[in-house]
Amino acid sequence: MAESGRVMRRQEGKASTGIDGLNNILGGGLPIGHLYLLEGEPGSGKTTLAIQFLLEGAALGEKVLYITLSETADELRYAAESHGWDLSSVELMELDTFLASQKPESQYTVFSASEVELGDTLRMIREAVERVKPTRVVLDSLSEMRLLSRDSLRFRREILGFKQFFAASGATVLFLDDRTTDPEDRQLHSIAHGIILLERLSTEFGSERRRLIVSKLRANLFRGGFHDYRIVTGGLVVYPRLSAAEHRQGKLPGSLLSGVGNLDDLLGGGLDRGTSTMIMGPVGSGKSTIVAMYALAAAEQGERAAIYLFDENEGTLLTRCRALDMPLDQYLETGAVTLQQIDPAEMSPGELVQLIRDGVEKQGIQHVIIDSVSGFINAMPEERLLTVQLHELLTYLGQKGVVTLLAMPQHGMMGVNMASQADLSYLADSVILLRYFEAFGAVRQAISVVKRRTGKHERTIREMQIGSGGVIVGNILQEFQGVLTGVPRYVGNQGPLLGADLDES
Repeated sequence: MAESGRVMRRQEGKASTGIDGLNNILGGGLPIGHLYLLEGEPGSGKTTLAIQFLLEGAALGEKVLYITLSETADELRYAAESHGWDLSSVELMELDTFLASQKPESQYTVFSASEVELGDTLRMIREAVERVKPTRVVLDSLSEMRLLSRDSLRFRREILGFKQFFAASGATVLFLDDRTTDPEDRQLHSIAHGIILLERLSTEFGSERRRLIVSKLRANLFRGGFHDYRIVTGGLVVYPRLSAAEHRQGKLPGSLLSGVGNLDDLLGGGLDRGTSTMIMGPVGSGKSTIVAMYALAAAEQGERAAIYLFDENEGTLLTRCRALDMPLDQYLETGAVTLQQIDPAEMSPGELVQLIRDGVEKQGIQHVIIDSVSGFINAMPEERLLTVQLHELLTYLGQKGVVTLLAMPQHGMMGVNMASQADLSYLADSVILLRYFEAFGAVRQAISVVKRRTGKHERTIREMQIGSGGVIVGNILQEFQGVLTGVPRYVGNQGPLLGADLDES
């Protein structure tokens, strides 16, 4: 892998962070024996990540040291207990620089207070390191060190001295910085061997979004860009950015048949493996029913399907399937079909992509259904990135041989000026178009295939009906013109239409 930002193959000499996703981004972990800068605003998860880093070392039999200038040892233990962690294997060193500066002996006249206070602090840290001889060290935080230094030149000089001291000890060191003094101060960036930045983003609605970026890692390849993460009970969970280029494989043969003959004819023989199909239409036109029908067809063929519901309630979908004699329930019980209710206000795009990846890679999911793309759009904090992220996801699924179905709602009910929330149809390999049209005093439905990259397809328009027998696709509407306008012109007799007694269930 010659490109910067790719995960490197070589993993020896790495210190695991204790976070699988972060290890993946770093190419296995942090190269041992170096100093790293962990930046982030208060509440971004720096302390949690640092504790996970030390606990991972302790679990591997290493000696670890946590030096705190900003929190008390009791506060650290309390934070650890909230995650179910025991810090008995971590050497805690608490330095209270404020109380020390208030003692009578700290009121110096010959030497400045900053020189004495900082000197004492550095001396105690060095003594602790020499006594414990740790292989992993966390210093929390640099903001207090800056306050003690009172001079940027002295601060930089002392950090350089620290770097040389720790390099001689062979320890892997994390310096935490909350960036509260001067967020634009980058003087330590040239000193650190690597830099990890944690960000917390507030949204207008829903939970906050968190992301991290590795902006520097000397002499090592890593996965660049922003990666979503969450803080849960048990620590940080990091979701590495998806790169479809890392998952190339040969095209798999075969196709998925719907079980509805005329629909398979429209598609030229079914949905090919490794392709994506977008089903577009107005509300109530049958998009969710069709994708559920394909999930059922996959299960009946002995394959596994996953449905990710954004808009509809799980109970509503199952109730409708029962009314249509579609036994989705029984395949949910056997595990052939899985159903995930997604809340876009609470789940980040990275977490959603990781959920889909885990289904494919760990559970053997061969068919992925996203209902609907509008919900996927709402999960994106920045819609301008939607196209890129959806392209990466569809490319990844295609390279894994997964059949992907996406329901895309359109605004409006009838007519030629119907539009979607975002124009994403060009990303899909096939596009199925659903429309309402009026004929003989009734609102009917039409279905057509307007795109199929992998082969020929019918260029006809057929009537579709959804009733107690499921989805029925009728004959070609040869005696109507202008069906897609919603108000077609009748040029023949009533023969080709499906029965007038439409099933209202």
